[in-house]
Amino acid sequence: MALTKEQRQRRIQEIISREAISTQAELVKRLNDEGMNVTQATISRDINELRLVRLPIGKSKHRYALAHVANESDVMDELAKLFRSFVRDMDRGENIIVIKTAEGHANGVAYLIDKLTRDDIIGTLAGQDTIMLVARTVKDGENLLEELSALLVS
Repeated sequence: MALTKEQRQRRIQEIISREAISTQAELVKRLNDEGMNVTQATISRDINELRLVRLPIGKSKHRYALAHVANESDVMDELAKLFRSFVRDMDRGENIIVIKTAEGHANGVAYLIDKLTRDDIIGTLAGQDTIMLVARTVKDGENLLEELSALLVS
């Protein structure tokens, strides 16, 4: 069955909202079982575009989920959860903060940082396990590193 990208991504959202899908391969199999011919590369792109996050479900297992953020307070609460679960290290050089995460979690963390409506953050760039956060000024970078570091222990 040939679906548009939007239809496929909507179906992915439906599946992960009801089932504990923990890997891209599981999601590919699930969609292929429904008659959708998708590849892991396509699913990887969809996961990035949908900004899905992998949340811990216990016993070293994870599941994909939509980041639920309605307002600034929700964003900070969710960000604190992700920081405690997945952020491994942070460092700063001038106005750039580098955030190291567990493998596969940088996009979800960066997505929430991007959701913050703050003038001191210009933007983020995320890979698999590293986020580069660009602060507006060196002082903003210092303050942000301090604030983000506090999320690790909150």
